[in-house]
Amino acid sequence: MPPLSTSHLQLAAFALGTIGWILCTISMGLVEWRVWHVDNTTVISSGIAWVGIWKVCFISYLHVSSGYKEQFCHKFSGYDSSIPHEIYVAQGLLLIAMVMGLLGLTATVFALRNIYMGISHKTLITHFFLLGGFFYIFAGLCVLVPVSWNFYSIAHNQSIAFPPSYYMPSSPTAQEVGAAIPIGIIAVILLLLSGTFSLSYRFPITTNTVLKS
Repeated sequence: MPPLSTSHLQLAAFALGTIGWILCTISMGLVEWRVWHVDNTTVISSGIAWVGIWKVCFISYLHVSSGYKEQFCHKFSGYDSSIPHEIYVAQGLLLIAMVMGLLGLTATVFALRNIYMGISHKTLITHFFLLGGFFYIFAGLCVLVPVSWNFYSIAHNQSIAFPPSYYMPSSPTAQEVGAAIPIGIIAVILLLLSGTFSLSYRFPITTNTVLKS
């Protein structure tokens, strides 16, 4: 049986990976990626609009979406040619990150289960930790791309030529980072740390250990 103390770092990897995966899922669901400030408050009553990777939303007293009291939201569809392709790439990457993170958690749980149940299968345990580590790192990189792209777009105050049905101006007077980006950054850090910890596992060799290959 491998000593339990040798897997403490991998147990931490599982905890960090779980938190990182949850934060990745939260950031994916939030609309507050880019916060636009606009001058014309005729339609956007608060003067603030939120641009996410799935939809845009703003407070409005003229146009209200069903299910909302004072808010209008318009979801992005694959038929909006005016919407930057980066938005659809971000959607795909975050979905991949969610799946990869879940696979990483599954692989880590399986490896930890073997250790804590005293199953001394060196090849199986090591391979699952390595597999989990690669999944975590790949998930972290998938989150990093849309986070970095959105941050770059905000820093350079880039515009989006929204169709008229969105009731959005083509460019804001100013924009700032929304809550989803710092959450995504934390998710990236935790997933990369988790992957690093998982990849660092080395099966201990002792005189009393009988290995299965």
